[in-house]
Amino acid sequence: MEEVKLDRWGYEVRTSSDACVSAINSYHHQVLSYGRERYVILKATEHDPNCVLAKTFVAHFLCCADPSLARSHLQAAEARLGEATQYEKAVFESINSLISADRDDDVALASHSKLLKHFPRDLASLKRAQVLCFYMGRPDLSLDLVQQVLPKNEDEDYIYGMLAFALLELGRMGDAEKAARRGFEINEEDSWAQHALCHVLQYECRFKEAVEFMEECSKSWSNLSSFMYTHNWWHVSLCYLEGNSPMRKVLEIYDHCIWKELERSNAVPAEVYLNALGLLLRVYVRGELDFFGDRLKILADHLTDPSLWYLEWHFDILILWALAATGEIDKGEDLLKGLKSRISKMREKKRQVKQKGLLLAGALYEFGKGKYKEALELLGPDFDAYKCKVIGASDEQLDVFNEVWYIMMLNTGQATKAIEVIEKKIKDREGAPFMWRLLERGYSQLGRAEATAAGEKAKRLEAAYFR
Repeated sequence: MEEVKLDRWGYEVRTSSDACVSAINSYHHQVLSYGRERYVILKATEHDPNCVLAKTFVAHFLCCADPSLARSHLQAAEARLGEATQYEKAVFESINSLISADRDDDVALASHSKLLKHFPRDLASLKRAQVLCFYMGRPDLSLDLVQQVLPKNEDEDYIYGMLAFALLELGRMGDAEKAARRGFEINEEDSWAQHALCHVLQYECRFKEAVEFMEECSKSWSNLSSFMYTHNWWHVSLCYLEGNSPMRKVLEIYDHCIWKELERSNAVPAEVYLNALGLLLRVYVRGELDFFGDRLKILADHLTDPSLWYLEWHFDILILWALAATGEIDKGEDLLKGLKSRISKMREKKRQVKQKGLLLAGALYEFGKGKYKEALELLGPDFDAYKCKVIGASDEQLDVFNEVWYIMMLNTGQATKAIEVIEKKIKDREGAPFMWRLLERGYSQLGRAEATAAGEKAKRLEAAYFR
C-alpha cells in the first residue's frame, strides 16, 4: 500500500508522490484564487495514476467539458476507495454526489456539510459547497457553512471573501464590508474579497470609491480566469454607468477589459460573453445602446452557436434577450424550446424551483422583441428579481431584471405600479441617479407635481460622482 502524505490543509493523501500532492495543492490555490490554470490538477494523475484524491478532483474538473471522461476518472477513484484515507473518501463522496447525472442538490449539500464537519480546514471543499448554494439560491446555507468552519480558519487566505459574499447576498452590507476588508488585509490579491467589497460599495452608491479601489486592484488580475477577470471589470463598468460617468468610459471598459479578453489564447469565450451581455443589457435599459454601435449584433452572432446554450440559466436568459433584440428569432425559439424540454425532464422538486427561471427567460425573450405586454404577463404584478437567485446570479446581476420590469411597466401605462416599486427601491439606494430618472418619468406620466423634484434630484446625483 502507498504511503500517506499531507496536503496543504494537513489532511492525509494516499500517495508516494510529492509531485502529485504539489499538483493537488496548486489546484486548490487555483480554485480559491479564481486562477486560469486549474488544469494543473491533470498533472497530479500523471505523477500518480492511482491516487484517489487526484482522480476525484480530475473528475470534478472535467465534469462540464467532458462528462464521459470525468465519469471514467470517478470510477477509477471508486475502484481504489478501499485503500483511500478517510479524507479522500469524504471528498469522493461529496464530489460524486455533486456531479451525478441525476443530482439531488440537498444530498450534495449534506455530503459537503458532513465533509466540512470532519475536515474544516478544507477551504476548496467549502468553495464547492458555496457554489452549490449559489445555484440553489440559498445564501443562508452558504453563510452557515462558512461560519461552521471559520473558527478553524481565522487567519487563512480566502475565508473572509467567502464570508463576505454570503453576508452581502443576505443584505448584511456592513458585516460584509468588514469581512471583505479583513480578507484584503490578509491577502491584497484575493480577488473574491476585492469583488465582495466592490459589491458593497456599489450597492451603497459609493461609485467613485469602488472604481478607484478596483482599478488599483486590477494590476493583480492578469492570472484570473476569464470569468473573474471580466466579471471584476463588469463591476467597474457598472459603477461608472450607475454613477453617470461619460458613456465613453463604459465603452472603453467593454472594448479593452471585457471583449479584449477573447484575444488571449486560453480565454473561455462563454465566460466573457456572460459579462459582456450583462453590461450591454444595462446599457440597453438606459437607452444608450446606440453609443455601442453594432457590438450587440457582433456578440449575438456568436450566441447563435448552440454549443453555448444550456451552460447556465443566467447565461441562457441573457442570450434569449440578445437573440430577440437582434432579430435572431428562430434561434431564440430553439433555445427557449430547449429550456422548456430540459425542465420537463427534471425531478419534480427541481422542476418547481426552476419554473421562475423559465418564466424570466420567456419574459426577457418577449422584452427583446419589444413585446412588453406579453413579457409583463409572464412576470406578473408581484415580480421580484431577487427571488430568482436559482438562475445562478447575484443580487447585482439580478438587479437589471428589476430594471427591465420597471421599464416595461412605464412603457405599458402602468405608471402607478411602477412608482410604487421604484419608490421602495430608492429607499434602499437613494444615491442611484437612474432610479430617480425612472421615478421622474412615472410621475410625469401621471401629471404629478413630484416629477420636478425627482428630476432635480436625479440631476444632482448625475453630477455627484464623475462629472
